[in-house]
Amino acid sequence: MAVHRGLLVVLAGPGALVFLLFLLLPLGSIALDALGGEDAFARVLASQRFWDGLVGSLKLTLTAASLSTVVGFCVALHLSRLNERLRTALAFVIALPLTFSGMIVAYGFILAYGRAGFVTQLLALAGWEAAEVAGFLFSPYGLAFASSYYLIPRIVMLMLPVLVNFDVRQIQAAESLGAPRLRALADILLPQILPTLAAAFCLVAAVVFGAYGTALALVGTQVNILPLQLYSLIAETGSDFPAAAALALILTGICSGIIAFGEIAAARSEKRDAHP
Repeated sequence: MAVHRGLLVVLAGPGALVFLLFLLLPLGSIALDALGGEDAFARVLASQRFWDGLVGSLKLTLTAASLSTVVGFCVALHLSRLNERLRTALAFVIALPLTFSGMIVAYGFILAYGRAGFVTQLLALAGWEAAEVAGFLFSPYGLAFASSYYLIPRIVMLMLPVLVNFDVRQIQAAESLGAPRLRALADILLPQILPTLAAAFCLVAAVVFGAYGTALALVGTQVNILPLQLYSLIAETGSDFPAAAALALILTGICSGIIAFGEIAAARSEKRDAHP
């Protein structure tokens, strides 16, 4: 028994060390900066700019996460019906955006949808106003559109194993009894995969809520969201590091809360299904 416990301690050691070095110590250092300043949290929370940025971040998050979840689910559902070899090849292609940095994604969208972008020029030939197309890209909704580029693959990768292992005979049985395809999917498939779908939604919501690379490259600081506020507090002249540390902790707490909400909701749903 003692040997078994010792082995567990040894195996847990590397993980605990990584947790300490890359989470607890950085968070502790940031917390010291935030608490060392004069009322850093109070100054951040008392600022109207913070609350406007919170609203902007929530709008961006809900738009990008909702769009990504719907599109990612549809793509994963289609891939689940393909043969394994083709599904693997397409999943590899779909996962490629996950290897790109936010700056590269933003640059690609500027080349495609900017004022001189090739997609913008094609739309201009079809009668669209080039300035309006480019203006959309540099708006909060354009930012949500660009963010979906690297959020959709996350949804696909999370949902694909669940959909591949789903027993499609349930859908076939419902259709044989006269149920339309959409009704069968809504009544049979959706309730069974909803916990995973909710967890996936919360994961991409947390990612886009805290991301700043794509936003910074596309819109600079013209769009008021919390990650760009944090960047401004650090990068601009007269940097306010205590306020930046306080805002960083608030961002960390919100993103962690979003992920925790998804995991708790999924766990409760699975537990309720296991013990009806």
